This record gives sequence, structure tokens and C-alpha cells, in this order.
Amino acid sequence: VEDDLLQRIRERETTCGVIGLGYVGLPLAMQLGRSGFRVLGFDVSESVAAGVNAGVSHIKDVESVELAELVRGGWITATTDMKRLSECDAISICVPTPLSKTRDPDVSYVVSATEAIARALRPGQLVILESTTYPGTTRELMLPMLEAGGLKAGEDFFLCFSPERVDPGNEVWKVANTPKVIGGITPHCLEAGAVLYGQA
Repeated sequence: VEDDLLQRIRERETTCGVIGLGYVGLPLAMQLGRSGFRVLGFDVSESVAAGVNAGVSHIKDVESVELAELVRGGWITATTDMKRLSECDAISICVPTPLSKTRDPDVSYVVSATEAIARALRPGQLVILESTTYPGTTRELMLPMLEAGGLKAGEDFFLCFSPERVDPGNEVWKVANTPKVIGGITPHCLEAGAVLYGQA
């Protein structure tokens, strides 16, 4: 399963899903599209999805001209239909984790995204959490939800955490040249995540 996924990533034959098309997710989708991956972007907002499909950026760091070019070329498509997660070979979760009144990250959006992925999960998929959160979220929260259907991380599917390192408005450090930190639930998970992001 892993060798097949790695080969398809290296040959750019994978479809990448990005959940959350905000200031983290949309630049990531753009970079994956520029790198030759088909990207399916997911957002709960109909207006955000429609805007992206019209080639109109709602993010300061993303030029509408470049977005429109990638949309026209068929590299990026946006949707609100979470059932389409089954079409993706790799899925990056870039949803917000706003701080609660007690200054803890609210992981409810991460939970919702993980539940949607769990419903669509199939062998050979790679799931990467990018949302800013507390240590243990991937292993303690996401892993049991994703394995509940019987698939095993590191064997049937691959699970990683790679914290977003976006600095909005920075003219020098952007998605393409900012060093990426990544960890996997198993060595196979780590390899799959590193190969994907290494291509971009």
C-alpha cells in the first residue's frame, strides 16, 4: 500500500485534498497545484468555495490572477461536499483552532474534519494535520477515530502532523521556501508525508 502511494506521489498522480481554504489552506492548495498535483479544496462556506472556483481569492497572500490560472488549468477545484474526500489520496487538515476562554485550542473543527475523513477513509490514503493544536492531538484524538473503521495507521493508511508555518504578509518566507517540520505515527507514515511535502 505504501509503495503504491509513494510511487503515485512521485509521479504526481495523486489528488490532494485540503480541508479549510483560509490563510493556511489556500496557499497550501496553490503550492500543491503549482507543483503538479490536482487539488480538491474543502470548505464549509459556500461563498468561499464558489469564490475559489471563480478564481477569486479571499486571502491577501494569494493573487486572484494566479488562482484563476490554476482553476482554469484544472489544478484546483473547491467544494463543500465532504463525501468527495474519498477521491483524495492525501488530505491536509488546515482548519482553525481558535483559543477558548481558558486559552486552550478549540479542536472542534479538527474533530469535525476527522469525522468526515473517517467516513470516507480507504486504504492507501495519507492524512496530515496542519492546524495549530496541543501535543497529542494526532495520536490521542485523531488516530482512534480513524482506526475505528478497522484500517490501521502505518499499514492501511498514513497519519502525520505537520504544523502550519505560515506568516501572512511575509514577502520572503512563503509556503514553497519555509522549512517544514513533519512527524508520523509510524516511520511509514512519516515517509509518506515527507515525500508528499518534499515534492511541493
